[in-house]
Order: sequence, then structure tokens, then C-alpha cells
Amino acid sequence: MWVEAPGARDSAYVIYYHGGGYVMGSLSTHKELMGRISRSCEARVLGVDYRLAPEHVYPAAVEDGVKSYEWLLAQDADPASVMLAGDSAGGGLTLATLLALKEKGGHMPAGGILLSPWTDLTASGESATSRAEADPMITMSALLEIAKTYYADSNPKDPLISPVFADLSGLPPLLIQVGDAEVLLDDASRLADNAMAAGVSVQYQVWEEAFHVFQAMPQLPESADALEKIARFYRDVISL
Repeated sequence: MWVEAPGARDSAYVIYYHGGGYVMGSLSTHKELMGRISRSCEARVLGVDYRLAPEHVYPAAVEDGVKSYEWLLAQDADPASVMLAGDSAGGGLTLATLLALKEKGGHMPAGGILLSPWTDLTASGESATSRAEADPMITMSALLEIAKTYYADSNPKDPLISPVFADLSGLPPLLIQVGDAEVLLDDASRLADNAMAAGVSVQYQVWEEAFHVFQAMPQLPESADALEKIARFYRDVISL
């Protein structure tokens, strides 16, 4: 689904993968957020209705992530004008798609925007327990059950399932945003550390006391701040 705010440039693109633990969420649940990203970045946003578990387990979502990018390039989009983005599981899928595209070779997207990304489906990060009481959105018991539904018989440490375990070298610039009151805080912080160690250009931004995917709440000043930083990153990388 194309989401285009007034002023969106014809040759500037964001491919967006919605969150929902790979089992729920839709283009409808994330249309408002995609609209604000379009307005902030002055870009056309292509929302992807990727296949969900339990009907479609891994690697279906990653396959759809790759296909969406390849489809956009087939419409004559310049890879240098395309950014991948997503929140929560969609943030993990953004990274998994970048990794899968790296494996295939060819032209990579210009960068990736990861909002509260779910990058470790084994929940091995320290924040899985230290932020359990602070997080109003996610319980680890529910998250682990959802994770199993998605990866099914695959190894949850597969880097295309849990990109925190991946070799991140060769990826384009990344923007990682997360709240301090998230059980997924370490999914973001370890990813940022690993990416920087691999030579990837990374902007890592943390909001104190913010909850999971706070960017989706337009009434919050933190959300407006985050969208402004997303737009700045987009303009810097795309060179608008």
C-alpha cells in the first residue's frame, strides 16, 4: 500500500514493515505512522503486507521483505533513494531483509530505520529481565511464545531470525531508536554495538522512560522528536 503525504517526492522512498510479533499487525494498524513518516521524510512510503505466522512461518516474512525491495527496483526506483524501515518485529525484519539482500548481492538500499527492533528471539539480553517491571507493553512469556510460533522448527539463533547474532559488516547506515523502559532495550543496544564494531555507520537513540514503539503515539512529544530525528537521518543518507 502506498502512503503519500502532501509534499512527498516522487523519487524518494521508504519501504515499511509493520510490527506485531510476526503474527499480527497490518497496513491498517500502521497507516497513521507511515503517513507521519512520509510527511517528515518527504518520501513515498510503501507499506508491505508480508505473510504472518502461524500460517506462514520463517522464512516467509524475509522472502516477502526481499521481494518488496526487488519489486520497487523493478519500477525503476534508484536503490540510493530507498530506505527500509520497521518497528518491533518489523524492525527485525528490516534488518533481516538487509542481511538477505547482502547475501544475494546486487545494489543495497540506502539505509535502515529500526524502531524498537526485535532482534533477539531467544530473549538473551539482560533487559529481558531488568526491564520486565518497567515495560507496560510486553511480557517476555508472551513474546517467547510468539517467537516460537514464528521460527517453528528453525534455530532461533539463525541470523535472519535473530539478527543480533549476524555478521553485520557491509550493511548501509542504520538508525536505531528505542525506549529505556523496554524489555527489548538490549535487542537495540547490542545491535548498535555489533553494527559499529562491524564498521557500519550507526545512530543509536534512546528515550528515557519511553515504552515500546512510542513513535506510534502522535500525541507524545517524544514521538514528534523521534520523527524529526528520523527525517534528519533520512535526508542525510538519501541526500535530499
